Amino acid sequence: MKRNIIETVMGGVVLVVAAAFVVFAFSASGMRTVSGYQVRAVFDDATGISPGADVRMSGVKVGTVTAQELDPNTFFAEVTISIEDRIQLPDDTSARIVPEGLLGGNYVELQPGGALENLEPGGTIEYTQGAINVVDLLGRFIFGGGGDGGSQPNSGSGLGPS
Repeated sequence: MKRNIIETVMGGVVLVVAAAFVVFAFSASGMRTVSGYQVRAVFDDATGISPGADVRMSGVKVGTVTAQELDPNTFFAEVTISIEDRIQLPDDTSARIVPEGLLGGNYVELQPGGALENLEPGGTIEYTQGAINVVDLLGRFIFGGGGDGGSQPNSGSGLGPS
């Protein structure tokens, strides 16, 4: 009977330590949602982006992805972004989806333009670049499926001697 009590106490200690570790990990990771004004960005491919993903400018988090949906008419991904109120984006700001690292997720990177007018709340970022599929690029490189015809000699491209 004494052994069961010790095992139960040790199990409780392990659970408390695990819970403390989870709380510490979330507080140290800097995960926070940003409240501010909302803008939209339309991407041809929004792979790896989901609500809660970071929106960064110059490597600094300035916003959060709040929603993502498919436009049934154009079949593009409409991503809604919340930007901090203190950040006023120029009207010609561009957005692109960038990988965090080789094994990490993706985030939205904003590049401010030079326009004198600012993007209004509820406005749309016009210049976007979707996610790049690294696995697809690697497959094209390895298997020569680039489609440029330049990998085969005498491919009939009209360049060079035949």
